Amino acid sequence: MKIDLERLLSACADDAFDDGIRIDAELHPLSGPGGPVKPAVYGGGNYQLDRRWESPDDAEPTPVIVIDNVPSQANRLEHALRRDREASLIPEFVLDLSELGDLPAHLPRALSSLDFPHRNADAYLRDARVGDVDFIKTDVGKAIFGATAQECGPLMSWFPQALLYGFWQSHLGKKNHNHKHARAWVSEVIGWNPAADDTKVMGLKGDPLNLNLSGGEDAAVTANENDLTTWALGRGQSVEGGKQSKLSEIGHGKVPFMRNDAAPSAVSFQRVTQRATVSFAQLRRVSLGRHASREADAAARALLVALGLHAHQFAFGRAFALRSGADLRPAATAVTWLGASGDEACEIGGPEATRDLLAAARTHAESVGTPLDGWGQEPTILQPRAALADAIRSTWPDLDD
Repeated sequence: MKIDLERLLSACADDAFDDGIRIDAELHPLSGPGGPVKPAVYGGGNYQLDRRWESPDDAEPTPVIVIDNVPSQANRLEHALRRDREASLIPEFVLDLSELGDLPAHLPRALSSLDFPHRNADAYLRDARVGDVDFIKTDVGKAIFGATAQECGPLMSWFPQALLYGFWQSHLGKKNHNHKHARAWVSEVIGWNPAADDTKVMGLKGDPLNLNLSGGEDAAVTANENDLTTWALGRGQSVEGGKQSKLSEIGHGKVPFMRNDAAPSAVSFQRVTQRATVSFAQLRRVSLGRHASREADAAARALLVALGLHAHQFAFGRAFALRSGADLRPAATAVTWLGASGDEACEIGGPEATRDLLAAARTHAESVGTPLDGWGQEPTILQPRAALADAIRSTWPDLDD
């Protein structure tokens, strides 16, 4: 069975009993099955360890490491939509930072709303302006910050990804709007039966000249940790903002990786899998409001499903890189329609097919009155408000030439 618009519209109707879609992928490292994969590392140098039932017939749950968790996968899906925005036509705001001076080269000169950590509820959006007007005080800004999943017209128009991946409007203050909406799309990458979960990366940072100062006053250097381009040999030297430091702390000399400081290493797994689901039950909680037709509600939900399917295929339908040491490729993929009368194998096709489905869903949604104001438009350009601009400059002050 191929997933088409008619099927999605039927499944997303208020009176439908279909449950959702599940996508299961068997993933292989580029080095082959069993090759080491680097999971995400969290505070304290820890992996996200867990135990999962691989099969209901298993006698015991299987040790696993979460290689890429649900919030991280959602961010990658949004990034995929941004990369394909020219074809998907999804709405976008862009916070322009070009007026802030010489930011360090590794920082972006603009932030896309498809990269905002909290989507429509993000502080960067709250602290933006359009010309001389605070964005949150504009008609569009008021509508976005006041929207809910049950009155979702402004979000369908400007932040459809928030209705798919969830949001919590928690940055307006305790006495202001604090709406929560759970994600409908859930995806994660799991490594099964890790060979080890405590291996460290050992090594030695080398130095071709093996710089090594003798003891006494000259064993130290004076340096400013915020600007290592200027430093002096010996302690107490005249370096602006300088403090006592060591050669090893400014990039010179041989430095062994001590075990307590060594980073967790990549892990060999028996299997690596990805499972993604979209819940029709959760999407049926999404509504354009009491004045909208049921047909428009179903069209909006179907458009969100089509958006999710396209994001998934564009992000994960081919080999993908999660981080250094975590390059994976899909070896086998099974898509299951979770229907009211039973589960059924289905196909979603490649990125071209999902792009066509998304276009058809968008055209239909527009024809039945679903608000899509920001779709197919040039990005809306925003600038940081004064307080945000000051915070950015304070964090990243211009360095003297």
